[in-house]
Amino acid sequence: MSDLGDFTDFSADDSGDTGDESRSSSSADRDDERFEPVEVTPTRSERGIGVLSAAEGLTISEDEDDTTLRAYITVRNRSAVRIGTYLLVPYPDGERLFCRITALEYMPEFRADDATEIHAQRAMNSREIDEEDFKFMATLEPVAVLYEEGDELKRRMTDRVPKPETAVRRADDAGEIKTGLKIPAEGVFLGHLAVGGEKVTTAAEPPTIDYRLKDDYADGDPLVFRHTLVAGGTGSGKTHAAKNVLRQYLADERSYPVESGSDREVSPAMVVFDPQDEYAQMHDDGDLPREFRRRCEREGIACGGHDDTVAFVPDVAGASYSADHHRAEQVPFTIPFSMVDDNPWLIAGSGLNDNQYSALVNVLLPRFRDEYGQGGSYEQFTRFLDDPALREQLDESGRVHEATFDAVRRRALGFGGVFDRDASPITDLVHEFVRPGGLTVVPTYHINDSRATETVVLALASLLVDEKLSNDPTFDRIEETPLIVGMDEAHNFLTDADTVQARKVIGKFTDAAKQGRKERLGLFLITQDPQDIADPVFKQINTTAVLNLGDEDAISAVNIPPNLESKVPYMEKGQMVVYSPDNSEPVELIGLSTCVTKHGR
Repeated sequence: MSDLGDFTDFSADDSGDTGDESRSSSSADRDDERFEPVEVTPTRSERGIGVLSAAEGLTISEDEDDTTLRAYITVRNRSAVRIGTYLLVPYPDGERLFCRITALEYMPEFRADDATEIHAQRAMNSREIDEEDFKFMATLEPVAVLYEEGDELKRRMTDRVPKPETAVRRADDAGEIKTGLKIPAEGVFLGHLAVGGEKVTTAAEPPTIDYRLKDDYADGDPLVFRHTLVAGGTGSGKTHAAKNVLRQYLADERSYPVESGSDREVSPAMVVFDPQDEYAQMHDDGDLPREFRRRCEREGIACGGHDDTVAFVPDVAGASYSADHHRAEQVPFTIPFSMVDDNPWLIAGSGLNDNQYSALVNVLLPRFRDEYGQGGSYEQFTRFLDDPALREQLDESGRVHEATFDAVRRRALGFGGVFDRDASPITDLVHEFVRPGGLTVVPTYHINDSRATETVVLALASLLVDEKLSNDPTFDRIEETPLIVGMDEAHNFLTDADTVQARKVIGKFTDAAKQGRKERLGLFLITQDPQDIADPVFKQINTTAVLNLGDEDAISAVNIPPNLESKVPYMEKGQMVVYSPDNSEPVELIGLSTCVTKHGR
């Protein structure tokens, strides 16, 4: 009797044929069906680099801390993904979310503890890691939503969440990237967009993405009149970068209206204060490779020396200027003592207090002008202060205490090497000093006296600023010409200090910065110590280009987003972060490796 129950009645063949031949034939037929060849080629190629994951939620929120956007990156794409990479996530209706990678993370695919001796030994003896044992997750930061309006691609703030398991692709179209980052299509060239020290490339020609500063009135004011700061440590390439940018403002096609609503446009004049005697080289081409020139021409980058470059050399006692490293014309000049009338703080030095400065401005200088007239010289002023009868008279009348008189006299002496030298006064050379389309460089490297250097720079800068801001200017040339004032080592002149002179200087330049848009006046400051520039001036800077900086205080002072701030100490020469809220999202750039004019000796 069988224990198999109903299975004892089972027959393999209903026809009753139970022979070995029949069973063998039936088995072979089944094997043939089992191993029938199957087409394994995928019907379509893999799209993108991964997909959105909703495993930990998928959230777009007004509060950045509540936003959760993560993507699973497939094995074959992991090695090419970097923090900062720009991505696109499509919506079903054709719009797409433009975002960037802010974090990358490996997670175990299965619950396992790989911190063991067995795992370690196996991994050390293996030639490669099995990527499929791990999830590779990218955290994304939404930047903007891109959408079509007619034939134009536009952006808006992030206002919708994409669907789970949507394929994520790398942003590789220059138009999409520029729109996503709000980079203008045209303007003044600064460099090429980069991520992690590598240029972002596309399939277009050229493959790089140029970054430009807005330079027209279509959407506000040109950013040159909203002021620029270039900050970088020694050896970071800040002078190289500054020359490349300044050269763009001297391009033949660059011009601006002389006043709001005017049809007449004038090329800007540029005046650069140069403590290292490097910017007069912008007159010369330098050793520019032919291919570099062709590349600049293709990308619309002004290249080559600027013929209308003149070095205005201060005539200072004991200082001799000799330049064999550039071929720019040299014009000597002197500072006339008459300029002290409008800027008495020029002879105050940095030591006068408010009481002493008041005595200088309200008593001594007016009395001097009454006796010697508007043409009184500095030598006459020193003789005027050496008069003991004057000192006694002012003290007895109670107008100026004798101690105050002595303090003013001590501070005012010692400028004989600066004022009224043999060269032509700068006030007689304004027409040549400020030239539409021309570059004027004021070298001060040859002046050994820091007080003399400070006086020369501040006297000329004040002349330019005062004429620009005046309702009744003396020199129409300055008033009617768009003007860019460049100042290298700006921290030496625009520092915040509790002295009369510092307060006067900072007040003047703060006013200039505030009214720059209206008066067509742009400040272009270059420094390695941005933390030393007075805060009222710094707050007016709209565009900040930061190269390598090693000092923590300097990095904190430039006030760039934290994710870019952390990169600054590790940047190679020529790499920079650009923070210009009215121009684009904060970005990383790589400047041109070759200077567009002569650079170096």
